[in-house]
Amino acid sequence: MQPVLKQSFDVSIPFIVKNLGVVEYFTAWQNMKAFTQARTPHTSDEIWLLQHPPVFTQGIAGKPEHLLCQNDIAVIKTDRGGQITYHGPGQIIAYLLLDMRRLGIGVRELVRSMESAVVDLLQSYQVSACGRIDAPGVYVGAAKIASLGLKIRKNYCYHGIALNVDMDLTPFSYINPCGYRGLQVTQTRDQGITDGCDTLGSKLAHHLQHTLLKGKTHSS
Repeated sequence: MQPVLKQSFDVSIPFIVKNLGVVEYFTAWQNMKAFTQARTPHTSDEIWLLQHPPVFTQGIAGKPEHLLCQNDIAVIKTDRGGQITYHGPGQIIAYLLLDMRRLGIGVRELVRSMESAVVDLLQSYQVSACGRIDAPGVYVGAAKIASLGLKIRKNYCYHGIALNVDMDLTPFSYINPCGYRGLQVTQTRDQGITDGCDTLGSKLAHHLQHTLLKGKTHSS
């Protein structure tokens, strides 16, 4: 994987944003683990923007019965929290590789910051969205538009949040998305947003940086 460095919107914010293009899920996962294993207290926090080829990922609490039918899409058991979800082209993913102790935020603040970043992004397009305490993620009405999952290891986190942009949503019907039977899913295109993954990814990274630092301010 050859990362392309992308300048953050605000150079005073201590994050490195990398636009990685399309990366196989297993490759990205192993690279996140390697980065986290090797980092030190002086390592900069990073946000990786990317897309995956079609894949189902099943979290550590994932139940196999949430895969409703056999199909040609691979299922990868991973180390994030949560149940089963789908990743595919047209979905922008922001993986957050953060030193939570240095940021001064806990898991709850991190989850709320991730959700708030997507809510703020959608609000900038006049699309109303919200998070749900009982079912982490971001929803437009009853339909889920963004899902999240995290792994925390010695105050370092990886994995992140996936925003449905302009993709084939059919594979979501092969599963109980995030473990919820009958959960509807939607995407930004269906909400009237014409910007694609590159533009929305950059804007999402911008909002993530600001909400994460706001979370630091609120928890300090």
